[in-house]
Amino acid sequence: MSDGGPSVPFPLSAPVEHVFPTLTDSQIARVAAHGRRRRFERGELLLEAGNHNAPFFLITSGRIEIVRPAAGAGEEVVVVVHGKGQFTGEMTMLSGRRGLVHLRAVEAGEAIELDREHLMALVQNDAELSGILMRAFILRRVELIAHGFGDAVLVGSRHVAATHRIKEFLTRNGHPHTYLELERDPVAQQLLDRFQVRVEDVPVLICRDRTVLKNPSNEEIADCLGFNAALDQETLHDVVIVGAGPSGLAAAVYGASEGLDVLVLEANAPGGQASTSSRIENYLGFPTGISGQELAARAYAQAQKFGARLVIAKGAQRLSCAQHSYAVRIEHGPVVRARTVIIATGADYRRLSAAESARFDGAGVYYGATAMEAQLCRGEEVVVVGGGNSAGQAAVFLAETAKHVHMLVRATGLSATMSRYLIRRIQDSPAITLRTQTEISGLEGSDRLERVQWRDSRTGHVEARELGHVFVMTGADPSTRWLEGCLALDDKGFIKTGADLSAEELARTAWPLARSPHWLETSRPGIFAVGDVRSGSQKRVASAVGEGSTAIALVHQVLAE
Repeated sequence: MSDGGPSVPFPLSAPVEHVFPTLTDSQIARVAAHGRRRRFERGELLLEAGNHNAPFFLITSGRIEIVRPAAGAGEEVVVVVHGKGQFTGEMTMLSGRRGLVHLRAVEAGEAIELDREHLMALVQNDAELSGILMRAFILRRVELIAHGFGDAVLVGSRHVAATHRIKEFLTRNGHPHTYLELERDPVAQQLLDRFQVRVEDVPVLICRDRTVLKNPSNEEIADCLGFNAALDQETLHDVVIVGAGPSGLAAAVYGASEGLDVLVLEANAPGGQASTSSRIENYLGFPTGISGQELAARAYAQAQKFGARLVIAKGAQRLSCAQHSYAVRIEHGPVVRARTVIIATGADYRRLSAAESARFDGAGVYYGATAMEAQLCRGEEVVVVGGGNSAGQAAVFLAETAKHVHMLVRATGLSATMSRYLIRRIQDSPAITLRTQTEISGLEGSDRLERVQWRDSRTGHVEARELGHVFVMTGADPSTRWLEGCLALDDKGFIKTGADLSAEELARTAWPLARSPHWLETSRPGIFAVGDVRSGSQKRVASAVGEGSTAIALVHQVLAE
């Protein structure tokens, strides 16, 4: 092979020169200033899959192949062969998570080796190289996901709700994995037999081809796949951000880029409620729209680039709000200490009031509409419940592949709650029927949803349809139960901030300062609330991002006091 380009044995969705670029001599020299020279011999294993904080290699002579380890009943797969001027690594380089591939020398040569600390310094300080490396890392992760080149195999059934939950967790966290459906894939049963697992135990996650997890919790999955490194309870962080939705991620990006020690706690996956949106078209700078999941992934990558630390599947259990230092207890984990806290826990869609609706969560009733859910209902009739922008986006998105979309709203119309461009698309789509003053009155089924009833509140007429998919995007309740009376809340449970706090509320929480609370500051100094969890917020992605970035400016003021 010549040194002109990498050897890639499978098709790429992006230009090869972006996914596997070749650096110039001057660029190589700049990388060399951050690392050390290392010789390697033919056949040498430079790195095994599963290692944390894998080093970065820039090849200056010889060749290195990237190999996916054998998984399940499969064999090793060569992902790419790198030559002179090409480099190893993808997003695990920045996150510090376990690597997914082996690195092996095809022929003897030399490389420049950088550990994670020096690589982070390079991407933060060299704008040109940062652009090249970050784009390559992100696109490589996309290709790993597209081709299933991960260290997790999920064996499940569409008739088991937990299968959807695990798929959603892995997908929203951008972790490459292989999904085998028990009813359709003959390899699924072979894999269960190999690991001596019964059909009754599905869904089963085979983690790193070693550990079998039967119907695991999200926390168990994160631990097995090495999402999080150990936390130091003695560290006093400049700011602990609770929640990694748009507002929390914005705070993480701005805080870390400005030199703060930032720790983010996320109970599920980056992106929050916004990541369940199929397409956001009114967000500044994206005239053709962007999916909530893609927006979250980009923000997550930015936060990692600047050195923010994110802990996944570890939500906050309790806030200790003593006056001089704050502490957040993590679910099934330690206490982390903070000089300031930003609460960005958002709000959750309200569950359907219909009897037994919880029984069908993930098995016909969904609280997000992404490509994953769209695949489940392709060519079938579906119901979307809600009259806000999220419901409108879901209806328009699902109408592209579903047989028909029935949109149910309690109100007399959409004009008071939905953007005009979405209303026009709903009106113009022959695949969408808007049913006003109508709500779900019953759900039926055995293992999964099979039949839906809705009621017209004007006439009392109840209609039943053979439908297996309902998407719920109604009003939301704030995620504030973990605060345990530490902060002043409004009558709906949202956190009050700034001028909305009364003198009585400040007195009740013993506000100790002569100044009044800042705009986003709660009834405790140095604790801020941003995004959907804040009382009076606009419930828009753009405003959430603005609040998250503004909160960091206020954090600087508090830290300087």
